[in-house]
Amino acid sequence: MTEPPGGAGAMSVGVIGLGRMGGPMAQRVLAAGHRVRVCDIRAAAREVLAAAGATVCRDPSELAAAADVVITSLPGPQEVEQVMRGPEGVLAAVRPDAVVIETSTIGPAQSQALAAEIAARGACYLDAPVSGGVEGAAAGTLAVMVGGNAAALERVKPVLECFGKPIFHLGPVGAGNSMKLVIQAIFLSQVAAFLEAVALGQDSGIALSRILEVIAASSAHHPTIGKRYEKMIAADLTPRFEVRAALKDLSLAQDWSRQIGGRTDIMNSVVSAYGRAAEAGMSEKDLIALGNVFRRTDA
Repeated sequence: MTEPPGGAGAMSVGVIGLGRMGGPMAQRVLAAGHRVRVCDIRAAAREVLAAAGATVCRDPSELAAAADVVITSLPGPQEVEQVMRGPEGVLAAVRPDAVVIETSTIGPAQSQALAAEIAARGACYLDAPVSGGVEGAAAGTLAVMVGGNAAALERVKPVLECFGKPIFHLGPVGAGNSMKLVIQAIFLSQVAAFLEAVALGQDSGIALSRILEVIAASSAHHPTIGKRYEKMIAADLTPRFEVRAALKDLSLAQDWSRQIGGRTDIMNSVVSAYGRAAEAGMSEKDLIALGNVFRRTDA
């Protein structure tokens, strides 16, 4: 790969999508000395990275034409489709020998189709979804689940290691997406079961703060859910992860399971619960809004 100014080992990296995950990831790549280009539909997000030293590109094709490593961090399949295949998308200008790293939560089949088109242009595609939340992105401790060519992964590891530790190579294209859907299905099901049980405690007359205090000292404590205890007590529904995002991820997991002949008995019930929260107008609220679905109507 071409080495731009910035010291030995520096790479030309483009980051598309500067949201809650992509923004901190881009900041860490920039801080590591790589030459970074960014693209986002929101001016405020672009300005933050520009102030830190990144070059702002007008669209994904301009970014792809100038970067040896292209990273996308987007809300979901539709946004990935537009950024990749749109008239000013990555596929219109990706460099031969470039590596495209897709970190969004999408289905394996979409990655496999994109990988074939990118390979036809002489470049390489890795699906590399991440887990660990905003805190992990900022701290550089995201778990990165990679599907795709092992040699390509080795070439871009210095970039991935800016925001990810550990990095898991799981197999061919789509394997990273599959693993991310497994994680999301587990976590989101745990959240639903947790909130249902907490609602049972509240309906029994125990104060929420007391319930959470006891859970924190018990085998039922979940460290990631525990980050929401204070939000639950304050009834703060400001999203860390929206109900609609949960439904999107679970729907992807259901679709993939159907394609490979899997079972989703428990997941189907979980989807129904999140769906009820969305129908109640809580689609853009944090996951803890699901607790309202489980409370007694006369509580």
